[in-house]
Amino acid sequence: MPQLPPCDYVPAKYEGPTKAEVARLRSQFLTPSLVTYYRDPVMIVAGHMQYLFDETGKRYLDALSGIVSISVGHCHPKVIEAVHAQNATLQHVTTIYLHPNIALFAEKLTRTLPEGLDVVYFTNSGSEANDLAILMARAYTKNFEVIALRNSYHGGSQGAMGLTAHSTWKYSVPHGFGVLHALAPDRFRGTWGYDDPEAGHKYAYDVRDLIERGSSGNIAAFIAEPIQGVGGVIEMPPNYLNDVYHSVRDAGGLCISDEVQTGFGRTGDAFWGFENHGVLPDIVTMAKGIGNGAPLAAVVTTAEIAQSLTEAIHFNTFGGNPVSCAQGLATLEVLLEDDIQGNAKRLGAMLIDGFTQLQKRYPCIGDIRGRGLMVGIELVEGTDKTPAAELAADVLETCKDLGLLIGKSGYFGNVLRVKPPMCLTEADIAFMLEAFETAFAKETA
Repeated sequence: MPQLPPCDYVPAKYEGPTKAEVARLRSQFLTPSLVTYYRDPVMIVAGHMQYLFDETGKRYLDALSGIVSISVGHCHPKVIEAVHAQNATLQHVTTIYLHPNIALFAEKLTRTLPEGLDVVYFTNSGSEANDLAILMARAYTKNFEVIALRNSYHGGSQGAMGLTAHSTWKYSVPHGFGVLHALAPDRFRGTWGYDDPEAGHKYAYDVRDLIERGSSGNIAAFIAEPIQGVGGVIEMPPNYLNDVYHSVRDAGGLCISDEVQTGFGRTGDAFWGFENHGVLPDIVTMAKGIGNGAPLAAVVTTAEIAQSLTEAIHFNTFGGNPVSCAQGLATLEVLLEDDIQGNAKRLGAMLIDGFTQLQKRYPCIGDIRGRGLMVGIELVEGTDKTPAAELAADVLETCKDLGLLIGKSGYFGNVLRVKPPMCLTEADIAFMLEAFETAFAKETA
């Protein structure tokens, strides 16, 4: 059986309510829309760097990062120290007063972005950030229509839901006014595949055609993730974003890069996902890894575009909260000082190479895609690419039993989602690959 690498950390003995009692309370007092992974849900009560612990003390390698939110590690000592110090001094003050944390964090954050992207508006979640980015684009351009991509996910608020293009994440309520959805550039399931060097140009033409024949011809914005996360780790093809950005700007629109999952070095090759495509967005949205698990997000744009929000009052009570900004600033310092991006690149290459070797032995692995430590494994049945959602669920369960927590995504739920904290080691990668080998051997026997 695969063995987790040694770990010196021992969590404090759990003395809270039992797992059964927590499940009962949750069922009685929390919204029924909440879902859990696994037939027997896991109760997590402690974390240390890349590891999580349940109420019995069992240790797991966290390969989902709290849905891609833990960037430098659970309870990283430098981050915890900064949060404790701020909590003991001042827990909350809004932006109607001055406070150093928000200013210092904004300055350091903008230094990671290309020149010109130097004005920050902090929010509490990626959904809020994407809502705000669309508001900025419409206020600045005076245009209304927005283009997003099919298969995308941009959040669960009513505005972000309109941008999202998965029926599983949308309710039958009014939303998405003025949002148009272009073809998803999926080279595994789409019309143009990996073997077509012109695939990026061909998918991009659909955006131009949509502007010319599906819109008024004048649009406010185009928004896309450099790698679709919830959509199943679908990376934009080469040349795609470059072509699309030209078409959008020709129509008077702004280009928005949703970096909620791809930002902060996770792709390994660059600190921001858009940099892998040689484009420069007008607005960048970010969340999740920005605060290593804190409810923190941001919109970064140019001074000229940001000025559009001064036409009225726009205010966020908790955006830029001192504790959240202390956690965000400490997280960013660890990311930069410890070369977390370099670790993601090096270990991501090892992970993808290992999955490629597994693919040779298990035909159910239809596609392996992603960059750095943002990887997806699409499972299929037969040669017609029938989604193997049940197999994905079984592999998920077996990995959990072995001590490995992963996720799943894609419209059919057949894409295994591997996005661990970026502090993990070569030994963790070896364990992960051995666990996958064991799971595939069992579930395909």
